[in-house]
Amino acid sequence: MDIVKRNNVHVIEPGRDAAPLLLYAHGFGCSQHMWRGITPAFEGTHRQVLFDYVGSGQSDTTAFDPAKYANLKGYAQDVLDVCDALGIESGVNFVGHSVSGSIGMLAAMRRPELFQRLVLVGPSPCFLNHPPDYLGGFDRDDLQGLLDLMDQNYMGWASYLAPVVAGGPQADSVGGELSESFCTTDPKMARVFAQATFFADSRNDLSYVSQPCLILQHRNDALAPLSVGEYLERNLRNGTLEVLDVTGHCAHMSHPYLVVDAMQRYFAKS
Repeated sequence: MDIVKRNNVHVIEPGRDAAPLLLYAHGFGCSQHMWRGITPAFEGTHRQVLFDYVGSGQSDTTAFDPAKYANLKGYAQDVLDVCDALGIESGVNFVGHSVSGSIGMLAAMRRPELFQRLVLVGPSPCFLNHPPDYLGGFDRDDLQGLLDLMDQNYMGWASYLAPVVAGGPQADSVGGELSESFCTTDPKMARVFAQATFFADSRNDLSYVSQPCLILQHRNDALAPLSVGEYLERNLRNGTLEVLDVTGHCAHMSHPYLVVDAMQRYFAKS
């Protein structure tokens, strides 16, 4: 199978040899297009790889396997497949939004020699509350209600969730883009990804991630409260938490300059 076509892979070359590599992975309901505010800052210094998970964006949806993609491991395999298709064997700086933080960690556990660092934008190893030790932000009934709404009224679900994810004063512009992205995703494929995303629990994986990780936490995030970022920093072997003064779940879209600045400072130090 042509993985480059399957995952709609695009490579931005820096125009010089031996440039470090950035691999971007989008969140649930999104696509590689959401990284457009980040990539220009690294065009002269890094080789940049963008792709869409199967079932998202402009991927080849005929390759979608509901059984494979019912688990985050299926999406982690997409990450590894893209690297293999491009002949990448090491040096990956993985940049993942939301659930792609967990997906990137799964891929890094599977192939540790492939990854150099991970940048996690709004990550959550588990969206469910497990009191008193872990507060992910949602009770099980809350998340099941979201999925039920998705089944009953997909457009209504998209219209409800998009502004919640966007948050803050930028909710209209970012929320509109998110809503459009949700609505143009096949509902059956989105439902599978939603189930895998919201009911995943990657907390036990954290101690096995050996690579340095930059955790970019949003200060006010309806999907991932501040306690989640603090939990990740405590439980990752080499995690660095930076809290961005952002409301919402998508700083790479609403405040890309903050994400770029944090990444550049982190790369300069590590």
